[in-house]
Amino acid sequence: MLGMPSGDHDSQRSGPARVPGPAPGSLPGTVPLMAPARAIPQAGELRILAPTAILGYGFPEASFEAGLARDPHVIAVDAGSTDPGPHYLGSGTSFVDRDAVARDLRLILRAAVARRIPVLIGSAGGSGAGPHLGWTYDIIRSVAAAEGLRFRLALISADVPRERLSAALAAGELVPLGPAPAATPEAIAATTYPVAQMGTEPFVAALDAGAEIVLAGRAYDPAVFAAVPIRAGFDAGLALHLGKILECAAIAATPGSGADCMLGTVRSDHVEVEPLAPQRVCTVTSVAAHTLYEKSDPYLLPGPGGVLDLRSTTFTQVTPRAVRIAGTVLRRTPYAVKVEGAVPAGYRTIAIAGIRDPVLIGQIDAVVAAVRAEVAANLGVDSSAYTLSVRMYGKNAVMGQREPYVGPPAHELGLVIEAVAPTQRLASQVCGAARSTLLHIGYPGRISTAGNLAFPFSPSDLDMGAVHRFSLHHLLTVSDPLELFPIRVEQVGGAS
Repeated sequence: MLGMPSGDHDSQRSGPARVPGPAPGSLPGTVPLMAPARAIPQAGELRILAPTAILGYGFPEASFEAGLARDPHVIAVDAGSTDPGPHYLGSGTSFVDRDAVARDLRLILRAAVARRIPVLIGSAGGSGAGPHLGWTYDIIRSVAAAEGLRFRLALISADVPRERLSAALAAGELVPLGPAPAATPEAIAATTYPVAQMGTEPFVAALDAGAEIVLAGRAYDPAVFAAVPIRAGFDAGLALHLGKILECAAIAATPGSGADCMLGTVRSDHVEVEPLAPQRVCTVTSVAAHTLYEKSDPYLLPGPGGVLDLRSTTFTQVTPRAVRIAGTVLRRTPYAVKVEGAVPAGYRTIAIAGIRDPVLIGQIDAVVAAVRAEVAANLGVDSSAYTLSVRMYGKNAVMGQREPYVGPPAHELGLVIEAVAPTQRLASQVCGAARSTLLHIGYPGRISTAGNLAFPFSPSDLDMGAVHRFSLHHLLTVSDPLELFPIRVEQVGGAS
């Protein structure tokens, strides 16, 4: 699929920062800590503060302070997702605003450094490739300088060399996930920033090297939350299940929110989750439902090196606001990581319009088909050189052919006319031709002679820039969980 276009966030387009790094697999020497690191319990309980669903989504300071009052052993946050589509990975830009990320990091780093709490951040910059890691690294250094903070930072890269992918493809070690097509040498060569999802092991290695703040590229979402409990000797299955809940912060609460804090507690035979805003509660239903979020199997949840087995999992309401999870088991499997990549797919232009004529709405499919034919006949361009789509909001625009509702259409339709072509100029030409044709085309029963569409914006046609599509959505077999994820540790904010 083509996915979402980029918005007009100027801060995302200033050019990717570069993070100088070691050769793959190397781990340079570290520098002394300013003070001893906080002890992580080997027994009892371990508390994890999840401030927000995505770094940059924001969180209330009151909720964050409530979490700090619970004396957490680690602050962990996921910073990325493939949900916004392939453009951000393919273009090396962030889907979250720079100032918003800086605000969240300012609060997190200031509190963490003062309290000696380690911070783990995964999928930096939204997609976790080199440009995204560098972008977030620059923000961290800026915040540290402005706030006078000093700490040891670990940077973990998730970029996969194309040569490694090509060799894996030839060896049969690069396998499609779900409905994704098989990879090809051409797709690998065209992929701009291929990345792999790291598990918990690189985070543990960074902490073992003395890092206080860990900034990682693309990561398995629960990994940043499970790494510290696993390192401390807690059950890996329960820690990863807790990470599955905490990755979206308070979305697992009622009412849910991706911009609010959640606290997770790990004990020897169970974990507990609790929101930190007084207006939210966790219920058995909300937590169990979030366990199934983005999963195709309700009982077996695969990840790097294992499968979470939920067939004996229990959810218990232990307080009016907190839920306990027990019984989840991690079944070890041969170690494989998910590989993601995107390639350029042309340029997009769109026009947004509305229709309120019931006569036109009643025959809209036929009219759109006539518009397609007229554009192809009049444009003087081979129709195979572009794609033209018309999404009709109010008529199957969300689910398309899977829409189960069959009934009378709405009294009005919102249209998004989209053209994608190899150049922005051709995309604009195709979209303009479709927009003007649909505006004026005649149809049976029409009384007026023009004005089929109403436009909310002027100019009506909007150039959206480059378009990307996913090229890699595969599993890559590895012999070592650390082999693809080089770690570099440095001092931030002063001499050692």
